[in-house]
Parts: sequence; structure tokens; C-alpha cells
Amino acid sequence: MVRHPLTAEQIQAGQRLGVLLREARAGRDPRDIARTAGISPETLRKIETGRLPSPAFGTIVCLSDALGLPMQELAAAWRDGRALAAAS
Repeated sequence: MVRHPLTAEQIQAGQRLGVLLREARAGRDPRDIARTAGISPETLRKIETGRLPSPAFGTIVCLSDALGLPMQELAAAWRDGRALAAAS
């Protein structure tokens, strides 16, 4: 299987998602959030910094649960940044 490079839009979407997740974590220990979500702290770090701009759907569901963040907000942030604009 050939993996195509991410577009600039996909990279920006991942960065928006990362910002929203970092803000939702609000100073809580990333290791605790990662453990609750069933992912490694390194994976959480990569998502939050935009280095993993398109994480698996299951990962996002688990992070949503771990952070108490509605999936709709995560989807909106990834799609077009509406959740971030509303929070500002």
C-alpha cells in the first residue's frame, strides 16, 4: 500500500486538533490521560503537537472519553476550526 503525503490542510487540521486536546487536558498529567485513553504518552504527545495529524478514529474516541470532550468538538476542530473559534 502506498501512503500519500499529507496535504497542508490535513497538517493544519492535525495542529488544530492538537491544540484543542492540549487545552482540554488543562494541566492534567499527560501520562494519566494517555493511560485512561489506552495509548502511550508518546502517542498523546505526537497528537498534541501535530506530529500525528490524523490519528485513528478509535484513538480519538478514547481521548474524547478520557478528556470529557464531546466528539463533535473534536470533529469540528479537525474539519475547520469552528470549535476553536467558538472557545476564543
